[in-house]
Amino acid sequence: MRIASLLASGTELVCALGQGASLVARSHECDDPPWVTSLPALSRPTFDVSGSSEQIDRLVNQKLRAGEPLYAIDRERLRELAPDIVITQVHCDVCAVSPAALDAAHGWPALSGFKTVAMRGGSLEGILQDFATVAAEIGCHQAGEQLIADIERQLREWRDRLSGGSIPSVVCLEWTDPIFPMGNWGPELVRLAGGTCVLGNADGHSAATPWQAVIDADPEVLVVAPCGFGMQRAFEEMPRLAARPGWSALRAVRRGQVYVADGNRYFNRSGPTVFESVGLLGEILHPELVPRTSEGLLYRRWDPSS
Repeated sequence: MRIASLLASGTELVCALGQGASLVARSHECDDPPWVTSLPALSRPTFDVSGSSEQIDRLVNQKLRAGEPLYAIDRERLRELAPDIVITQVHCDVCAVSPAALDAAHGWPALSGFKTVAMRGGSLEGILQDFATVAAEIGCHQAGEQLIADIERQLREWRDRLSGGSIPSVVCLEWTDPIFPMGNWGPELVRLAGGTCVLGNADGHSAATPWQAVIDADPEVLVVAPCGFGMQRAFEEMPRLAARPGWSALRAVRRGQVYVADGNRYFNRSGPTVFESVGLLGEILHPELVPRTSEGLLYRRWDPSS
């Protein structure tokens, strides 16, 4: 079987199922495991992704208002590679390639000759259902069942390890300008890690929120993990966030409990690694129970003087 994954979480999943050798192409965002970057990239953003959060948000909204695609597909290369299955997603048209990008558009005929499998989960349970669906489609149902069972066991272990103690209030941001509190599976990750998410709707899309909502929530812990940004890129956004009115009065700021994390890989990508975010949050929220072995690698405390 020949698989083209136009979704980073789909690529992670195919490899976790032991089918990495079947991959013939990837998206521009696929980078885990690292060897997949040697595969042809069949997509690219149609807007500049190198700017600030505010600049990227403005460009994305301009594209959406104009009805223009956010991602371009190398259709000729896709035809040449002749995959049997193409993995996409229908959860968020902004974050990654959707099946609609493969339809006829801008003078191109519709792409055909392959089956499209779309991931759609907006909750941890939904993500696991996607794992089962993809596993069945690529002919490794049993491996899918084993992967899901392993993840569910790990989640139970984290829940048991982190329950019974204090339950700090947490705000997780998946975008900083404008402010987007983490929705979808984000609040579930916080709950499993022994915290309570005081902004953001579980199993619902995140939405632009006034900064005043963060001030009013006044969390004990603030985690900044922007969608699509690694830790260093997220750190570059922090001076703008820290310049907002009322920043210094936040409990999390006063107590030194502001953390910047790799949101691209660990919080906002619906692949196997999203479940590892529970352990990462466990380190942040309960260092008395979980040694901070990932600090400096996957997250860092925000210190404007450093």
